[in-house]
Amino acid sequence: MKIKILILFVTSLLAFNNSILAQESTSSLLDKAQTEAKKEGKAIFIKFEASWCGWCKKMTKDMKADETKAFFEANYVTVPVVVKESKGKEHLENPGSNDLLKKYNGEKAGLPFWVILDADLNVITNAYNAKGQNLGAPGTKEEADVFIEKIKKSAKKITEEDIASIKKQFVLKS
Repeated sequence: MKIKILILFVTSLLAFNNSILAQESTSSLLDKAQTEAKKEGKAIFIKFEASWCGWCKKMTKDMKADETKAFFEANYVTVPVVVKESKGKEHLENPGSNDLLKKYNGEKAGLPFWVILDADLNVITNAYNAKGQNLGAPGTKEEADVFIEKIKKSAKKITEEDIASIKKQFVLKS
């Protein structure tokens, strides 16, 4: 009897652990983001990223920095989507992430790749510059300028102070 109880307990614990470790599907992430975007009048900023990607970490840090966090939170529902993980870490990927990346023509781009949608899930803009190159995490003044022009298309409000803060935060210091 004790063995049956122990087996039941261990099985329950493993099932609970797997549900905690399982990544949320992209369809679920988008459903939640769309609901929030409609409710709050925001755009949806999908950022495709991976655990091995240094530029992805830089972009996350830049978007969450004290100087820029309020702007991004006021204007966007940010949806990080884990994709293109290295061998052995595929479990970190959100189910459906590769299909979503392909849907937005980012499968051949490097990471991070981002796309901004309106609350009806229509594309407003994406990470490609005029030459068809992925901006990723803007690091130069020129990339930051293109990034700012793109977010101007989707932000409810962007001030000169916001622009200066984004440039200061995103542009790599030499």
